[in-house]
Amino acid sequence: MAETTMEIQKKETETPAKGERTRERRVYSPSVDIIERKSDILVLADIPGAEESSVDITLEKNVLTIYAKVETDIPNTQRLTAMEYGVGDYQRAFTLTDEVDKDRIQATVKNGVLKLVLPKSDEAKTKKIPVKAES
Repeated sequence: MAETTMEIQKKETETPAKGERTRERRVYSPSVDIIERKSDILVLADIPGAEESSVDITLEKNVLTIYAKVETDIPNTQRLTAMEYGVGDYQRAFTLTDEVDKDRIQATVKNGVLKLVLPKSDEAKTKKIPVKAES
């Protein structure tokens, strides 16, 4: 029986068709998990190396954009001799529907994971309709 292995690699984002990047750095598209729950949608994004103060989340015209700046920790007195892990910033954008209550979005960062909670609007929540016996 053959064993299969799966490699997970960071995927570099593409330059938008309408412009160029202003920073000379790599920008990666973070891997995300999207979980739909009863009252909200949970988005978990992997952004290792990014601190709370370096994460910028914007919402413009129903497009939610995540940008996280990562700084390298190589002291000036040392020289990098080998690098197996690419260091760069993170950027990802999502188009939101009217299903999300855009005024109540919450974001937290812990241990390199960005947690976005996108509450569902009242109109989008599933409603249980009671069934009664007809007499």
